[in-house]
Amino acid sequence: MALKDLLVHLDPGERTGARLEIAVGLARKHDARLVGIFAQRALPEQVGVVAVWPSPEYVAAAAASKEAFEAATSGLRDAEWRDINRGSDSELIRLVTEAARYADLVVVGQHDETAGILVAPELAEELVIHSGRPVLVVPYAGDFKHMGRHPLIAWDQSRESAHALNDALPLIADCTEAIVVSLDSPYEEAEKSCAEVARHLACHGITAKTEVLLADDEHMMDFVLNRITDLDADMLVIGAHRHAGFPRPSHSADSRTILRQMVVPTLVVR
Repeated sequence: MALKDLLVHLDPGERTGARLEIAVGLARKHDARLVGIFAQRALPEQVGVVAVWPSPEYVAAAAASKEAFEAATSGLRDAEWRDINRGSDSELIRLVTEAARYADLVVVGQHDETAGILVAPELAEELVIHSGRPVLVVPYAGDFKHMGRHPLIAWDQSRESAHALNDALPLIADCTEAIVVSLDSPYEEAEKSCAEVARHLACHGITAKTEVLLADDEHMMDFVLNRITDLDADMLVIGAHRHAGFPRPSHSADSRTILRQMVVPTLVVR
């Protein structure tokens, strides 16, 4: 899949700049169109008994977002800033999700429970489940300007893993080495599957090493997250399954585990 049409979520939060930097970098690299979609929680201004929308605070935040987007995207062939102009969670999620369906890749932020809540906490998860597009979730801490040079690919022979692997190819094409980690069992089958993934990546000019994680279902995602740190990976690629389970419905770990504890940009595909 070529990356030619990107969408990035914007809000007044401190990490919006990091998301925008990643999105702009990808747009420059792939000569892609970039749409910045401004969407944040907000209440209407109450004037007596009359509710007035948008509030002055929302208008000011939107204007600042547009100015920052235009500065960051200077020189891009095609960049567009849009305002959702809705303050409720349901409308915000619905409209961002609808916009995401027209993009090759969606860039969104990880929810930070310690920061002010500017968007619905479940925005990233809802996009993964309902947009039908690959979603790149950027952590709320850290510098990831050069992500994708040493990616970790969580693999389990599922349809979702295959989709994630394919959608990740434009993001990891220039990596120095990919790490393919199998979540399957038994060991022999997992090892064979990993080797097939490595051969497939080699066809795309990507060198990969493989390993099989030996962990029970309950702790599988903890093992994945630990391997990211141990191997100094700078990106995670993973498939989301029915009910947003990772990596399989039988596993107790789910998308919230990854999206809550991720420490590197994570491409999630359903």
